[in-house]
Amino acid sequence: MKFTTKTLILGLILVGGLAYAGAATDPDAKARQDLMDANGGAMKVLGGMAKGDVAFDAAAAAAAKATLVANAGNIPVVFKNQSTDPASKAKPEIWTAWDDFAAKAGDFGKASAALDTTSLDTLKAGLGAVGGACGACHTAYKAS
Repeated sequence: MKFTTKTLILGLILVGGLAYAGAATDPDAKARQDLMDANGGAMKVLGGMAKGDVAFDAAAAAAAKATLVANAGNIPVVFKNQSTDPASKAKPEIWTAWDDFAAKAGDFGKASAALDTTSLDTLKAGLGAVGGACGACHTAYKAS
């Protein structure tokens, strides 16, 4: 077998292993991943509109906002139980600094609820606050 073929096969095995390793098996960690994946999808919709990558659609923006608002309220629920699932990116500081974590989730909820999705201009104006709230929590409580 040629070196390039061996390298390609090894690369595919490694990538497949990494993709498999990323899925949580613990139900609590899986619920957190699902919630954050939904948030990521909603932010992708809103960010795509704000950047001009996709056409502004008020109904789609409102639906994405609704996802963020609902999920913000569920963050303390899905993070209530600490998990040691190796696929989890949640730092243990979440549970040792619960009040700060919950406050950051609340800030995310407030920023999401305040987001005006009725026009592209208002979406652009408010999206930074939502992203900032996401970033503040992820910086403190998400492992890279």
